[in-house]
Amino acid sequence: MAKRVKLRKGQPTLRPVRADLHIHTVLSACADYRMAPPLIVRTALQRGLDLIAITDHNSGENAGAVLRAAEGTGLTVLPGMELCTREEVHLVALFPELISLLCWQEEVYEALPHLANDEAVFGVQLVVDERGRFLGKNHRFLFAATDLSLEEAVRRITEIGGFCFPAHVDRPAFGLLTQLGFLPQDLDLPAVEISPRISCQAARERFPSLGSRVIIQASDAHRLEDIGLGMTVFSMAEPSFEELILASVGRDGRGVLGYGQLPGGQDLV
Repeated sequence: MAKRVKLRKGQPTLRPVRADLHIHTVLSACADYRMAPPLIVRTALQRGLDLIAITDHNSGENAGAVLRAAEGTGLTVLPGMELCTREEVHLVALFPELISLLCWQEEVYEALPHLANDEAVFGVQLVVDERGRFLGKNHRFLFAATDLSLEEAVRRITEIGGFCFPAHVDRPAFGLLTQLGFLPQDLDLPAVEISPRISCQAARERFPSLGSRVIIQASDAHRLEDIGLGMTVFSMAEPSFEELILASVGRDGRGVLGYGQLPGGQDLV
């Protein structure tokens, strides 16, 4: 593990922060039934993570439950969402606080087609509390593409104080590069996400259009076993939304130290 980095006088000491910024709960129909708030938090802590993000498909209804489940544990949880744009590009949107996510959720729900979820085909979409107790079901078809274009989504998320990056750009399904064939240079996207299936070096070689953008590796966990199997080790003063923004643009000494795999694998820092 990298050592602490001492900055100039008056600036905070930076430290390694292990982050998995793409995790689903039982609200995502494709997630395992064990992806409940207390089990997600416990697993993340067991695997040495400092920072996680909850990113269900087109909804944030379980993010608050995970935030509450993590209170007092030392684990920082960012509320977020995995949005499906009009182009069928998956975009991870993260927010500094729950209220911002819920405001964004209202816009997303308006942009979803008026279709009901077919549980027999896609599975159930469960809303739970911080102890994993059943509160209800979301009957919207949350896996559908919204009517929000990629450009609109990036602009609106940024306007309301969020931070977003294209999800799993290396994957053939729902990745920005496979859906569009290129990375729009005029979009405010300082970072992109890759899956655990590819290394950062291989991604840069395979996709030269990524340029110098920060690469985030995340698990896209749909099962407890997947949490931490892909993670990014950042250099930050603390695990927080504000520090993540600084690290995503390499500002004030923040940035990516490396990548890692847990459990069972060696850190790749």
